[in-house]
Amino acid sequence: MESLVSAQSLDLVVVGGGSGGLACAQRAAEYGAKVALIESHRLGGTCVNVGCVPKKVMWNATQVAAAIADAQDYGFDVAPGEHDWLALKGKRDGYVARLNAIYERNLAAKGVEYVAARATFLDAGTVEAAGRRFKARHFVIATGGRPIVPALPGAEYGIDSDGFFALEQRPDRVAIVGSGYVACELAGAFHGLGAAVDLFVRKDRPLTHFDEMLGEALLREMRAQGIAVHTHVTPAAVRKSRDALALLATDDREFEGFDALLWAIGRRPNVADLGLERVGLRLDPAGFVVTDEFQDTDVAGVHAIGDVTGRAALTPVAIAAGRRLSDRLFGGAKDRRLDYDGIPTVVFTHPPIGTIGLSEAEARARHGDAVQVYRSDFVGMYHAVTARKPRTDMKLVCAGPQQRIVGCHVIGAGADEMLQGFAVAIRMGATKRDFDDTVAIHPTSAEELVTMR
Repeated sequence: MESLVSAQSLDLVVVGGGSGGLACAQRAAEYGAKVALIESHRLGGTCVNVGCVPKKVMWNATQVAAAIADAQDYGFDVAPGEHDWLALKGKRDGYVARLNAIYERNLAAKGVEYVAARATFLDAGTVEAAGRRFKARHFVIATGGRPIVPALPGAEYGIDSDGFFALEQRPDRVAIVGSGYVACELAGAFHGLGAAVDLFVRKDRPLTHFDEMLGEALLREMRAQGIAVHTHVTPAAVRKSRDALALLATDDREFEGFDALLWAIGRRPNVADLGLERVGLRLDPAGFVVTDEFQDTDVAGVHAIGDVTGRAALTPVAIAAGRRLSDRLFGGAKDRRLDYDGIPTVVFTHPPIGTIGLSEAEARARHGDAVQVYRSDFVGMYHAVTARKPRTDMKLVCAGPQQRIVGCHVIGAGADEMLQGFAVAIRMGATKRDFDDTVAIHPTSAEELVTMR
């Protein structure tokens, strides 16, 4: 017998229990909507289970390792010891499990029905899950994405980013294929915890979708740390012999002797088996769900948010889009929507990167000769007494007669934390004069952003 909530018409059914789906469902429930959320895997989606959260734990661990290495330069009689990967994994997985449980309790507290099953659309007004049918005035597709593994001979010998978090021991030597933020972050995690890392990128530097300065500086710092970065490599195949892996390139180069190989070449929308063909949704050439500025699809009453749309695949973006959608649908805010321009983001590399707005190239393409750029690079004060001398690079991109700041890019210690505050100012239209007129906080790295000339 169907439950009462599945038999009657709901206000909202959210398909997908990641960050965006959870935020959307709970905000709608706060407005009094009758809501069901359907998720076949663990609540929290990529971010909580195999993304941001466990990744940051690994980043923190590498920061601890670096601090131990620097300790002697600060007068402490300590030396790095062997890292217990499995022990850290146990604590990390326990933390994630606690978050899964918290999300389930939060749904119950808000009155959202949680259905632990895979959903399939029967038509534009009905989904089926766990042998039940759910009808609603509105549906939100929030099923996220999944890593891409290339269709190459031997590709199955590699792992993806999900597989990284399943590892119970650290490989001694690892190959990472990719140049985006996932590849660069996991390269730093492996290297910082003791692995020898080879990073393979297709172009002349990593992070080619970011401001050029960031990719060039990260390449410099990776190589200074001992990460082998191989440029202009297009993979052709993976070969396994005995216990080692080899990566073969299309130009006949061959790289041998790896204990593990990790693919980090992008993500595809998680839409398989959803029955979207029965809804009539329009997908883009890569398979992402096409939405307008209000997260609406071409089908009335069907919406999509987060990574499944292919727009700014970031957890806070999915959360913001989901909440704004519920504000509009159930809170009476008819014009409420997410502005996708000027979204700040951080890449948790070593050192970290913080960036917002236009790259220098984008700004010049948009504003032409009205662009003025300010740069600074230096060794942070922390490293004045250490053997390690990583550099910090900063760039402000300004446009127009008032020199409005349209881009801010930082790579260096503390970039992850400092960008949030500067992002607020930049979103509010801050100019170079506003930064110049702000008294610097000394001694910090952040003060460079208000003292550049």
